[in-house]
Amino acid sequence: MFVGRGGTSDESVLSFARVRPAQVDETGPFRSQKISRRQLGVDVDSAGSLLLTSTGRGQLRINGRRTDLGRVELGDTIEVEQRFILLCVEPPVSERLVLDARLRDFPFGEADGFGIVGESRLAWELRSLVQLIAARDGHVLIAGPSGSGKELVAGAVHALSRRATRPLVARNAATIPESLIDAELFGNALNYPNPGMRERSGLIGAADRSTLFLDEIGELPHALQSHLLRVMDRGEYQRLGETTPRVADVRVIAATNRDPAELKHDLVARFPLRVETPGIEARQQDLPLLVRHLLRELRSEGSAAAGRGELGVPELSPALVKHLLHRRFVSNVRELRELLWRSLAEQQSAYLEVPRSRDESRGVREEPAAVERSPERSRVGDPDDPDPVLGLDRATVVAALDRCAWVQERAWRSLGLSSRHQLRRLLVRLDIRRPQTKTDPSTLTRDEVLGALERAGWVKTAAARELGLSSRFQLLRILKGMAIREP
Repeated sequence: MFVGRGGTSDESVLSFARVRPAQVDETGPFRSQKISRRQLGVDVDSAGSLLLTSTGRGQLRINGRRTDLGRVELGDTIEVEQRFILLCVEPPVSERLVLDARLRDFPFGEADGFGIVGESRLAWELRSLVQLIAARDGHVLIAGPSGSGKELVAGAVHALSRRATRPLVARNAATIPESLIDAELFGNALNYPNPGMRERSGLIGAADRSTLFLDEIGELPHALQSHLLRVMDRGEYQRLGETTPRVADVRVIAATNRDPAELKHDLVARFPLRVETPGIEARQQDLPLLVRHLLRELRSEGSAAAGRGELGVPELSPALVKHLLHRRFVSNVRELRELLWRSLAEQQSAYLEVPRSRDESRGVREEPAAVERSPERSRVGDPDDPDPVLGLDRATVVAALDRCAWVQERAWRSLGLSSRHQLRRLLVRLDIRRPQTKTDPSTLTRDEVLGALERAGWVKTAAARELGLSSRFQLLRILKGMAIREP
């Protein structure tokens, strides 16, 4: 098979497709006349890896290395100079997800009804988890790096819950002064502590029968975090200056960019529902969609400020595309938005370039090592030697995978890597493969199955992976046999 422009009757040229859960819409092959009819030959070896052969005009580069024949792994970049750049990623979610229309019915690549942009596996798994958590009524802890969309997730959980008829009450916990936390949270009686002081309901009173979103809760000292414990347990609180306790029906959603283990242990225990928002590096395939979404916003803001109609979205230069793919994002979407704004401010041609106004080499990840990948050999060097770039040896990586039950999404974070694609390249380099033995379903107990489901937030794909099952369908059969139903 081939990748290219194809011809009217050339069925050997692969077609691109827009893929969503249980939905595939073919869009056809490349259309640009700059691309050869058969630009790249595509084959699959016995190990399931892709082999690419340059068969058209233009120099092929894999991870920046010039080649005419090479193997491609997840996370690799494929470039035909002056023509296109592709990123090798895992397939998106294939099973059908039963979602609210606001999470499901929106144009491909655009923001959904809550502002979440993404078509990757992680983006759709996040939407599924948001709907699942919204249907339950426990307190929610949202963890994730800065700028990864925690506030969007909080808004979506509230809007999809039974509390959506009342407004969401939000406050940045880091801005609450230590001396005023009780007054801010619980309010005060009339004329207390000074004559003429107006009565205040506080955040808890304002959020009665609704949701209180506390952003940056990890910035509160442990002593202040303890002020939330009783109201989260029973809804009981007491306004300053009053002797009679009050009761409020409040759901607390808290967000932090810190490790949840840094929070007060008994506060964390009161969040039975957890969401982790992935950063840009964990879902690189959504990067072009995020860029287009942000550029539209920036163009719209600039046009409005200048009193002009909306301008079109400019194209990105190959240099900027590669820069974004290999950049270490610290504040994720906020950082990306700032970079694009500076690039727009410096734009001098039809293409956006890497902005020159600041040192953009800082925080950029190196491209994957330009290692020769011949069809006969998929790894280089002795697997027992530490990886020359990351300094991790085989024993360390295997130990981390064992601790995380071979769930790669947890293991790469445990190892301090930048993304799971980096972990997968490390697995190839060190020749690490998951043991082929699968769990015998008949040996699983009801408690083991329930425990895995709870830890996975009842996301069956993740729970099946933790239990060592071959697929979520095997888990569904087990749930049916054990008469386990989702709460």
